Amino acid sequence: MSATNDLDSLVFAFPEVHEDAILRITFQRTLRVPDDDTTYGLPPSLGEFPVYLDPRARESVIPMWQSEAMWMNFSTNSGYPFLVKIGVGGLNAITGEPFRPEIDFADDDYVEIPSQPWLDGFYADPTTVRQFVAMPLGGGYSVAEQLTGTDDGTIRFFVAPLRADKWAQRPRFQYMSETCGSVPDASADGMGLGAGGSITQSIATPIEPTENWDNDSPASAVVRIVNTTAWQEITDTQPPHEPLTIEQYRQYNYPWFQWYDDSLARQGDSPFNKAKTVKQIGEHNDEQPLPDNTSFTPPTPIVLGP
Repeated sequence: MSATNDLDSLVFAFPEVHEDAILRITFQRTLRVPDDDTTYGLPPSLGEFPVYLDPRARESVIPMWQSEAMWMNFSTNSGYPFLVKIGVGGLNAITGEPFRPEIDFADDDYVEIPSQPWLDGFYADPTTVRQFVAMPLGGGYSVAEQLTGTDDGTIRFFVAPLRADKWAQRPRFQYMSETCGSVPDASADGMGLGAGGSITQSIATPIEPTENWDNDSPASAVVRIVNTTAWQEITDTQPPHEPLTIEQYRQYNYPWFQWYDDSLARQGDSPFNKAKTVKQIGEHNDEQPLPDNTSFTPPTPIVLGP
């Protein structure tokens, strides 16, 4: 197994399992949807965040502006299935429980790829997620800080491929879809992910039998989120331009999307519903952390899916 950086992505390759067992994870820049009473469709990618392997700390880093939003894209061109656990700030992004690399098959604390092609936020309920929004650590804005009192400023992955003998029995389809290190201590330049606006997105319930996964050669990776100043110091390069405002987004007439899938959606309450949104914390602190939070009526989304 290898987990490496490829300029703008994390690549998990398992050649000892099968030549098709390659998973690519990218972090997509996107519009921060309004934090209001409306549930919005899926905003598209506005480009990929660069991913840099910092040789000094032996960890991967991505830059995010304060109050910028992002979503994670999981792609496997061959359609090879993967089990992926996702940790944000020390919490499992699906269950809200402390992140652990061990697989909890009873609680379905992971997603299956390619049936779950994207993740735009923290699981809230069977039909919605709360968008991932970057905020400085230490102010109580991140979800992990609210629920646990601490946030390490990282996104963590644990990946296991399907067993090769099971893959050999599957029909072939072509799927298109748009580095390991120690967990660092949170610092003044670190960023965590808070809960933003509501987005229509379900989390597909895993259906693969547990014995089909190859757990003998799992992979793990840690990505640290840093602010743009730290990014320049680490990489000696300029960060991506500031994110678009809502008015700019609407002016360019960018589309909205909806993922249609007949998979059974994850059910049940979420601990993330106990967390306040970035807007709610700002109001409580008499602060304005979201400079652009204009509500609007979203247009009809473009429906995608199998």
